[in-house]
Amino acid sequence: MSTCPECGDDLTLHDDLEVGEIVDCGTCGTELEVVDTAPPVLERAPDLAEDWGE
Repeated sequence: MSTCPECGDDLTLHDDLEVGEIVDCGTCGTELEVVDTAPPVLERAPDLAEDWGE
């Protein structure tokens, strides 16, 4: 169990989380990145810029 840093809602996470994994908040839709697994720590996932093949 963890909390969304954006809306504060409780999130139920699966047992085999990995650092760097992206999960979505079911309440606000924010993409969250797993930064630690014991205990689970989530931060807002960085926005990926389009590189247009460069």
